[in-house]
Amino acid sequence: MEVRQVFEGVYKIDRKLATKNLIKGNKVYDEELVDYEGEQYRLWNPYRSKLAAAILNGLKDLQIRKGSKVLYLGAATGTTSSHVSDIVGRDGIVYCIEISERNMRELLKACESRENMLPMLQDARNTEAYSADTGTCDVLYQDIAARDQADILLRNAELLKKGAHAYVAIKSQSIDVTRAPELVFKGFLEEVSAKFKVLEKIDIAPYSKMHLFVALQKK
Repeated sequence: MEVRQVFEGVYKIDRKLATKNLIKGNKVYDEELVDYEGEQYRLWNPYRSKLAAAILNGLKDLQIRKGSKVLYLGAATGTTSSHVSDIVGRDGIVYCIEISERNMRELLKACESRENMLPMLQDARNTEAYSADTGTCDVLYQDIAARDQADILLRNAELLKKGAHAYVAIKSQSIDVTRAPELVFKGFLEEVSAKFKVLEKIDIAPYSKMHLFVALQKK
């Protein structure tokens, strides 16, 4: 078995992606746990996580690091956000914004043993409802299926430090099913260009189709 670091807190075990388990023995979505030289790793399924897919498909820089304060929009049931929890560690924090009550029930289970994950049943369009709790964050991560994905990002940009990074999974079919995905992606990036500079654009197929994963930096 070969274990090597890809980014801070992110590893490859042979050819599979993993994070070091913050809570030994803890599983969030029936992922495989691997014990190696006194450490435990959680295998990170790219078919369940767009961030994992982006890393495997060539993401060059990941600003989510130990101690990072992450604003996570669209945390769903906690799959990716729990791996982000592993990465930021006990000195970091992940504010998990989720609008679905059904997803929140599962997310709460994931957060029970992870004190650095704070679940919030909120609409990401209404930043005033949680901005006092989050304050200004180091990194934003957005994975939301909505027509107004760009507007949601712009609203939450106010909670990011200048120069901070944002990682967004753009879902073309959620924005406009009648337009070619390439045009939808272009429109999204044009809409947010006043506040964000594009650093990377990554096609995350075959793990997720009709998605573009982008790394942005707040101007």
